[in-house]
Order: sequence, then structure tokens, then C-alpha cells
Amino acid sequence: MNVFIYNLREFDEKYFFDDLAKEYGFSYTGYEGYQSVENIPMVKGHEAVSILASECTDEMLDAFAANGVKYLLTRSIGTDHINLKKCKELGIRVGRSQYAPDSVANYTIMLMLMVCRRFAHIMKRVEVQDYSFKGKIGKEISNCTVGVVGTGRIGKTVIDHLSGFGCKILAYDLYPNPAVAEKAEYVDIDTIITQSDIITFHAPATADNYHLIDHAAIEKMKDGVMIINAARGTLVDSDALIDGIESGKIGGAALDVLEDEAGLYFLNRSGDVLANRQMAILKSFPNVILSPHTAFYTEDAVSEMCRCVFESVRAFEAGEENPLEAKA
Repeated sequence: MNVFIYNLREFDEKYFFDDLAKEYGFSYTGYEGYQSVENIPMVKGHEAVSILASECTDEMLDAFAANGVKYLLTRSIGTDHINLKKCKELGIRVGRSQYAPDSVANYTIMLMLMVCRRFAHIMKRVEVQDYSFKGKIGKEISNCTVGVVGTGRIGKTVIDHLSGFGCKILAYDLYPNPAVAEKAEYVDIDTIITQSDIITFHAPATADNYHLIDHAAIEKMKDGVMIINAARGTLVDSDALIDGIESGKIGGAALDVLEDEAGLYFLNRSGDVLANRQMAILKSFPNVILSPHTAFYTEDAVSEMCRCVFESVRAFEAGEENPLEAKA
């Protein structure tokens, strides 16, 4: 089996794919760019194609099918960038990735601590040799109520690790987990919004939770609330967030994901004029941290994401049940 891999990174993924190709007995063709209707004919002769969490339009799916693609493997946990119903109609089976939740969970807690202690602002002032105290006073996370929205593998791990800090933890999920209830109190989303000092998101993007945090939600929050998002950009209305920060209602934010980040994150855009005014405004605030969708990015996680590509192909080809398959 020969797998075509879009967005292959020479500086990390290639080393993992080289080793995995030997282990699984597969070969692969790497291409550093994103998939497009224009370049999809390159995959002809490859029954399996791997992409990142980048837009994969229906037109692209038609092109993949026309070029003989049977398996589409995304190197991401989420599949909201792929029309699974369309794939089913075309006879394309989709595989997703998974990796241990520790990478995103620990990154999330790091962001919480950085916002609580105003760390990004402190370090910017250190760069200009401003070692004074004014404007740097922080909060202790141990005295905060933390609201966790989404208690799947990552949200649960956040709660497990956060429980050691001694803070009060509230949780919300459509499907409560009894193991989580041992360390956090399940409440409704309105309680999370109104009672939390810190709110962190670990839910997938769906039509139902689009702009879960909007102007109305922010109005109900505690003064000085801190917003952490290492899940999906569409959960938070960026315009509402900006208004909340400018008014002082929101005391700080740390965002590893952002609305309309496609075409920005994962790319070197040095020297470019970026067509994202919301990002420009958020970057200007001293109490906001923007990181470019890197919460997942550890050696362990990337290695596992690469392995999932070949493992899905192996399972599909062997006719086995594939726990990584994403279905409509």
C-alpha cells in the first residue's frame, strides 16, 4: 500500500513516517502543501490519502474519489473539516487520529497559570528591562473556581491534573462521566458561566455549540473572568470576546485556537499582511495570549498521529473493525 501524505513536515513527521513505513510494510509519498482541487490529480495511484485538519471541500472529495482514493486519513482528532456524509456517498472511508490527552491537558493548565499570573505581560516588560511591580499582580489558581466545558478524554485529564491545585472545579457535559464526578461537580452550562473565575473549553465544534460564548454569555460572567480555549475557535465569538476584554468584564484570555485560523496557523506568514482583524486586535491586548494551535504538539502526540494513519489503512485493508473510523 502506498499512502499519499499532504502537509508532510520534513522536520518531525518524516522521521516518524519513515520508521512506521518499515514497521507496517507500507510506502508513502510526501507533499508539503495543502490539498487543492488543482493538485489532487497527484494522488492518482494512491488508494489512501492523509491530510491535516484543513478544509476539505465536497469538490475536493469528488476529486479524490475520481482519482481512486478509497481511504481518507486525517491527522487530527476532530473531523469537522470533512463532510462524512459525502464520503459515505462516494465510498471513501475516513480514519481519524488519537493521542494521549496529556499534551493538550497540560498545555491548558499552563495557559491557565500564565493568565492567572499575567506571565506573558511580565515577560514582555522584562524584555525592556521594566522590573517594577505595577500592573503585574496575579491571582492564585488554588483560590479560583474553574469551569470545564466538555469532559471527554482531554477535559477529564484537565480535571484530574487540576484537582491537585486544590481549586473548586465545576464541569459540564451532555454525557456526564461518573469518574469525573469524583473530582468535579457537574452543573448546567449557565452555572459554569455565572460562577466560574476561569472557564476552559474541551468540546468538539458542532452546530449546537457555535458561539457558545457570545455577548449574552459574557454579560452573565463574573467580573474579571478568564477564558481559556484549546479546543475549537468557533466556541467563542471573537467579537464578543474583544468587547468583553475592552470593557474589563474579561480579565484575561488564552487562546490556542481562533475563529478563521485556516490559512494562518501551521504556516510561516512572516512579513505578510494578515486578513484577520480580530487576531490583530486580540494580539494588542496585554492580558491575552494567542498561541498557534500547538497544544497538541509534543513528540509523543505527533508520533501517535502518524501511527494512526497507517493503523487505519491496515485495519481497512484487512477488513477489521477500525476504532479510528469516523462515520456519518
